[in-house]
Amino acid sequence: MKTGIVACYGELLLRLGAPGRQRLLQSPVLDVHIGGAEANVAVSLSQWGHAVRMIGRVSANALGDAASGELRRHGVDTSRVEAAAGRMGLYFLTTGALQRPSEVIYDRADSAFARGTPADYDWPALLDGAGWLHLSGVTPALGAAVAQTAIDAARTARRLGLGVSFDGNFRPQLWQAWQGNAPGILRQLMEQATVLFADHRDIAVVLGLSFDQAETTERNRAAASAAFEAFPGLRHMACTLRQTYSVDHQGLGAMLFNRNGEVHLAPERTLSAVVDRIGGGDAFAAGILHGLFSQLPDAETLGFGLAAGCLKHSIEGDFNRVSQAEVHALMGEDRLDVRR
Repeated sequence: MKTGIVACYGELLLRLGAPGRQRLLQSPVLDVHIGGAEANVAVSLSQWGHAVRMIGRVSANALGDAASGELRRHGVDTSRVEAAAGRMGLYFLTTGALQRPSEVIYDRADSAFARGTPADYDWPALLDGAGWLHLSGVTPALGAAVAQTAIDAARTARRLGLGVSFDGNFRPQLWQAWQGNAPGILRQLMEQATVLFADHRDIAVVLGLSFDQAETTERNRAAASAAFEAFPGLRHMACTLRQTYSVDHQGLGAMLFNRNGEVHLAPERTLSAVVDRIGGGDAFAAGILHGLFSQLPDAETLGFGLAAGCLKHSIEGDFNRVSQAEVHALMGEDRLDVRR
């Protein structure tokens, strides 16, 4: 599965986090990172040698400039990121510890991105020269106009012959804020997907089904069968398998399903000292896309995606700042002593 430019449509965000393991505003200091589900994928793919274009809107001020500039520093083309009236979308992160979970507070209403309308996006022009479009379920959760823009993007991409990847990323907080029809909107996006990142919970929400098998792997297997039946254009579906023993000690495995009925399972890897799990799913998605674009065997594609997702847990911030060589080293169980 070869592709040209990979276009990613979504909101660039500022992440404001309490330092270390402090509670939010426990001290009057916040750490700042640039992120966003689609931007995280864009940065990973760019680092691994793919041509990537970001599409969206940022605030027409120093904050928007900084966000776009950070993507350019990682090799992402931001010429289709428009500076517009409105504020930057924010989210606040409190990193958990031991049995206290991490917490996210969204502050994205009325951002420059969220104020955009379908009329603001000329999709044939924005996708000119691209071979692939990546979207996530975070974007349509922001409001009706943004949801329609994402649907227009996906439909235009398929009409132009592009591949489309879609990450379910169901965010109940965002959908509830405007009483959005999550199942109906997400279904319209999944219908356009060539590659879908989703598990049994996402498919249950969208298709209104219940998966009651005893094992998570079997629930995902049944959900993948239902997805392939419901979405004729779907070629691959992938998901992670997460075990949470504490905030710092987790396990991560993964599954990859093909329309031809093949199922690949990557055994769980132990993550015993998690630094930052935000963006781990995006790192996994980028790894799967890299494998597919590079025409790696499916088992190797899944291994690359899982290794990339695991490495993200060692990197502070939203972006997965690791090279192909580092991902391949983990796949090969390279030694963990100092590299000299």
